[in-house]
Amino acid sequence: MKKLFLTFFVLCAFCASVSAQNYSIERYLNIRSASSPTLSADGKRLAFLTNITGTSQVWMMDAAGGYPEQITAYQDNVGFIEWSPSGSGLVFGKARGGDENTQFFWMSNDGSEIRQLTNDPKTRYNFGDFSDDGTRIYYTSNKRDKTFFDVYAMDAASGRETLLFQQNGNNDFAAASRDGSKIIVSRSGTELGLDNNLYLLDTRTKRETLLTPHEGSAQFEVVDFLDDNTILLGSNDKREFGNLARMNLTTKRIEFLDSTNWDLDAAALSKDGKTFAYTINRDGFSELYIVDAKSIGRKSQAVRLPAQGILGGLDFSKDGNKLAFIFSSAKYNADIWTYDLRSKQLMQVTKSSRSGIPQASFVEPQLIKYKTFDGKEIPAWFYIPKFPEITFVDKRKKYLAVLKKEEFKSNLPVIVSVHGGPEGQERAGFNPLYQYYLSRGYAILATNVRGSTGYGKTFTHLDDVRKREDSVKDLAYSVEWLKTQGGADPKRIAVMGGSYGGYMTLAAVTLYPELWAAAVDTVGIANWESFLKNTSGYRRRQREVEYGRLDQDLDFLRSISPLAKVDRIRAPLFVIHGKNDPRVSYTEAEQIVASLKKRGGKVEYKLFDDEGHGISKLKNRLELYPLVADFLDKYMK
Repeated sequence: MKKLFLTFFVLCAFCASVSAQNYSIERYLNIRSASSPTLSADGKRLAFLTNITGTSQVWMMDAAGGYPEQITAYQDNVGFIEWSPSGSGLVFGKARGGDENTQFFWMSNDGSEIRQLTNDPKTRYNFGDFSDDGTRIYYTSNKRDKTFFDVYAMDAASGRETLLFQQNGNNDFAAASRDGSKIIVSRSGTELGLDNNLYLLDTRTKRETLLTPHEGSAQFEVVDFLDDNTILLGSNDKREFGNLARMNLTTKRIEFLDSTNWDLDAAALSKDGKTFAYTINRDGFSELYIVDAKSIGRKSQAVRLPAQGILGGLDFSKDGNKLAFIFSSAKYNADIWTYDLRSKQLMQVTKSSRSGIPQASFVEPQLIKYKTFDGKEIPAWFYIPKFPEITFVDKRKKYLAVLKKEEFKSNLPVIVSVHGGPEGQERAGFNPLYQYYLSRGYAILATNVRGSTGYGKTFTHLDDVRKREDSVKDLAYSVEWLKTQGGADPKRIAVMGGSYGGYMTLAAVTLYPELWAAAVDTVGIANWESFLKNTSGYRRRQREVEYGRLDQDLDFLRSISPLAKVDRIRAPLFVIHGKNDPRVSYTEAEQIVASLKKRGGKVEYKLFDDEGHGISKLKNRLELYPLVADFLDKYMK
């Protein structure tokens, strides 16, 4: 008995020691990231966004490396930054309080001068691109009618706006020919989900020509003009995955250049049209390829990356000799890297702070697949907390014990995380909150239930309209895998998600209330009827295709709303929302919270007046996530 007590005492002392070495949630939330790289015309300067100040702002530095300089200092996040091909200046965009109504600003090359190009806070401006000579910017805007987006061009020097095309639809600028006489417009909003068409617009005659007549659901994503009569694009028309292709604009014939059973992800053509860079999303990881534009479609060797991770934001220097991009992984917070095409050397340009937390402490996930109710396999990322091997001995040297890591991998508290979308994909990028929860001893299962992208067109459409709750069943089956193969404590499994993932969280705790010890819903949908009525007009048309129409499926939408089953909720719930959310109104949170309080349910609620669809500002995150961590500890530890 005495020996056993000593063992217990020493083990407890060790655990206290480990706990003292844990880093605070404030330090994890202060891990920085960089994004949106754009190179100056001469390739010597780099502009980018970083959240060092707590919101994403414009910074500049030498492309060869060095100390960055902060250029903007707004309270709200800057959404994008783009350098003019002519080298005359930059354009960036910013919304207010998370309302997503982005306005455009012009900035001089050194950042000393900034002037506002648009000033209509109730209008949303979607940046497209610069003209090839850098004198104009192309974009779409819903200034005429808040439900529709028209195509515009603006003289960058004077701010003079020209309406290029007006149509009652959801139009996006896709690409422009070098002389500006031809523009490719992408239009979604058909009767099918994840479906769009491309149109050729003659800017002189204003004539519109459909380029992509097709049957069934298909996506067409333009990369750029290869020449005045050929465009490079990605498409999954008549195939499962989005593959690289080119189209002759006269014949409208699409020639596929690749048949890889994974999606084309990011892509960029150099400004001189000679070099093409693209990434393939292979099982959630990015593969980078750089080829001569004349050799597109031929097999090439992937560029060796620092680790398995995710790439985005590809941007060529004007001479095509340097490629900038964002790289992140479970162990690498997002930073900007460059690849020199002549020396074939990678260089990390920005080095965002990890807040003093050792990179070696970050956990990389295992890619697992579990079977669900209908035999299909569901991909998921499983993160296991790091546990040391422990050796201890009593003072009289009479007792020695070694506890292996594996002995701690049972009875784990687990957080099941659900991504938004649903047309999205959980990938193994850097997530500071995951790393914090892992440091606290939680395991994490980040799922890609049916409806997720990245695994083929069929898989993405398995949750459409009447099949909505099949995806929630996938979540329930993840718990079975956790209990039988993941070492989970069945009484300590939580579910959390944001946006559509917030709906999935609420649906999980109403349809399968016995499975969950706690739940965290961020900007989630509680009532499908009120969500569709209150979401932005241009979004309603898109969302009804995926979720169901108010004029046709109202009874069904009411029946699958978590609010209709709120009396089934047993798990304590934490609800989070931004008051300026244009996608999911904060009234969704108000409804579920009020209903739970009326029934005496355990619910905590945090509403931020200066946030939109998610909590992005550091000051708010520092206030919120310690509360969430305490909430989880209260019901999970």
